[in-house]
Amino acid sequence: MQDSIQFGSKTIDFKLVYSARKSLGISVTPNMEVLVKAPADAPIDKIKQKLRDKAPWILKQQSFFLTFHPKTAPKKYMSGETHLYLGRQYRLKVIEGTLNVVKLKGRFIEVTCTEKGRAEELLKKWYLEHARVRFKQYAAPWIERFKLYNVEPSSIVLREMPTRWGSCTPKGKIILNPELIKAPKGCIEYVIVHELCHLVHHDHTQKFFDLQEKEMPGWEKWKMRLEVLLA
Repeated sequence: MQDSIQFGSKTIDFKLVYSARKSLGISVTPNMEVLVKAPADAPIDKIKQKLRDKAPWILKQQSFFLTFHPKTAPKKYMSGETHLYLGRQYRLKVIEGTLNVVKLKGRFIEVTCTEKGRAEELLKKWYLEHARVRFKQYAAPWIERFKLYNVEPSSIVLREMPTRWGSCTPKGKIILNPELIKAPKGCIEYVIVHELCHLVHHDHTQKFFDLQEKEMPGWEKWKMRLEVLLA
């Protein structure tokens, strides 16, 4: 069943599942959903009180997962639009020509195409090509450093993900969202370090956060900048 509680000015929606268990369990999914598993005889008022007690932690977890939720507004890929690349803003200039090519020229991303309707396709391809090069370049020294913990990713691949900036598979494959190429180098490195930390500690335990802080002091500022920049 679906229900909610009020915590200050925040409304926290949650999904409640009753089962044959002895204790109450509260978790926050990567999609920022709050899942409550409760004993079959647990009164709803006690469940809600437990949620209020845990509300600061729940909001912190939701804020954390929000980092990995791309929220960029839809673009029309027309001249004059502002587009990001490595954290800097560029004006888009779409030009009809005999070739299909994308170039950075000063403060402009210039897209020359045989048909203006292809501007989106060409720009996305350009972003993807640059993401492949930059992500590999930025990840290399971090991968080398994490060998101190006897871990190394099996591979790093790019994949469009509607709700995540990065992820790590049980077999050690790190997946990065190519949309990250729009963020500054520090934001990209933050996501890379985050996923490398998961090779050492699979869950978001205190040991995980201690390692992330040790390897990238001040990671919170890059997390926040990523969240704000690509909101």
